[in-house]
Amino acid sequence: MAGTANVADAIPEAKDGPQPRSVRVVLFALMIAMLLAMLDNMIVNTAMPTIVGELGGLEHLSWVVTAYTLATAASTPIWGKIGDMYGRKGAFLTSIVIFLVGSALSGMAQDMGQLIGFRAIQGLGAGGLMVGVMAIIGDLIPPRDRGKYQGMMAGIMALAMIGGPLVGGTITDHLGWRWTFYINLPLGAVALAMVTAVLHLPKKRARGRIDYLGTALLTIGITSIVLVTTWGGSQYEWGSAIIMELIFLGVASIVGFLFWETKAAEPVVPLHIFRSRNFSVMSVIGFMTGFVMFGAMLFLPLYQQSVQGASATNSGLLLMPMLLAMMAVSLIAGRVTTSTGKYKVFPIAGGALMTVGLYLLSTMDVDTSRLSTGIYMAVLGAGMGFLMQITMLVAQNSVEMKDMGVGSSTTTLFRTLGSSFGVAIMGALFTNRVNDEMASRLGKAAGALPSAQLDAAGLKKLPEQVQEAYKFAVSSGVHAGFLLGACIAVAVFVAAFFVKEVALRGAGTPAPAAPQDADKDKAEASV
Repeated sequence: MAGTANVADAIPEAKDGPQPRSVRVVLFALMIAMLLAMLDNMIVNTAMPTIVGELGGLEHLSWVVTAYTLATAASTPIWGKIGDMYGRKGAFLTSIVIFLVGSALSGMAQDMGQLIGFRAIQGLGAGGLMVGVMAIIGDLIPPRDRGKYQGMMAGIMALAMIGGPLVGGTITDHLGWRWTFYINLPLGAVALAMVTAVLHLPKKRARGRIDYLGTALLTIGITSIVLVTTWGGSQYEWGSAIIMELIFLGVASIVGFLFWETKAAEPVVPLHIFRSRNFSVMSVIGFMTGFVMFGAMLFLPLYQQSVQGASATNSGLLLMPMLLAMMAVSLIAGRVTTSTGKYKVFPIAGGALMTVGLYLLSTMDVDTSRLSTGIYMAVLGAGMGFLMQITMLVAQNSVEMKDMGVGSSTTTLFRTLGSSFGVAIMGALFTNRVNDEMASRLGKAAGALPSAQLDAAGLKKLPEQVQEAYKFAVSSGVHAGFLLGACIAVAVFVAAFFVKEVALRGAGTPAPAAPQDADKDKAEASV
């Protein structure tokens, strides 16, 4: 229990910090909140066919997910800044309430338009859940002791990815699709009550005003980026006018945002945090890890269903070798980091294992066994296990306590944007390869297929010749997608060598001010 004994000292200015037992209760509540944020989309995706069947509006189906994703991504950095300015606890509790209100309203939706709007409200709250969890852990647990909790975080992620589709299917079949939203209410209420009663953090007063212009520019930029990656190559051609306009709007907004942040009195994302080499490197690594991870999540169930004939119902279980390896390695890396204070070797090892795992996955063909696929996934999962929590740990260790919220939210945002780009780019590459392979094998008959992504049940309805052609096409598409992922993983491996082994702060040790800010801090102290 050495890691929690000095927890009160880890919180600057906190006179009545939580006791060890209280810390465990708070961590349990934080894990529930993290589970809510990660589980929601996976449960809802399973229920979507039933929702469309009752509410109609099939043409607006994608917006049910897109509205949630957009609101989550756009609000993530804002929640981090609000927590830094006005206090972590209040911001976190507010995000839980907004998420629960959005969940209740979504469950009561009477048409697709209402559901999309209520999902956006839910997404606004979800943006604060993940950032709040990470930032509060950053306040409660010193970086040197934080590694031992990495296994818990990885376990929550594995539980959400494995259990989400199963829970969603069970709830939809037995209770109705509305309960896929209502199930959040009791869990959220428990987290809300526990955090309210047990979490004690110092109150803060903002010395400046909210950066409204910076917030607006960043929101427009993130929204444009997410829409480009969501719509490009699917709803609209990559060269279409609307995609080009969104790209221009996104670039212009981000450039304007970066310029304004150098002028703002209280910037929503203070650019000085990027002066830390470790923070910048971890942001880049987080982006590329998100790119690879969610791309893999897209292809692996598809390959196992269409080529290896696995059931779509157990899609979450198909990922178990990767997720269990990720959880185990994350736990081991966290323990080693806690006991030694060393961590540079982990992102290097993670980049190497991800490269090997993705290359092995790119070699899969129609004859690859499930055992081989499982081994390849385990290698990839081990690589991600070295990276998933270490990136956040090192990033938080690289910022001052006053910037813990924006540091956590910025790292989370980079990973989120990376996942958007990964799904879009790897998905487009996969689809093009599948279509080209089908056209070369079947000629004009390939155009009669309903989609480039068929599940096992849909595939069995097609003639045997078409089934064989499709299996070869999917194998070719998977090869291209994972080969691209392997190239990205090589970049992770190279970037990891630029990480500087800075000592992790222990309990009661404040973050040193960045050298560039030393004069500024002295000037403020003398006023």
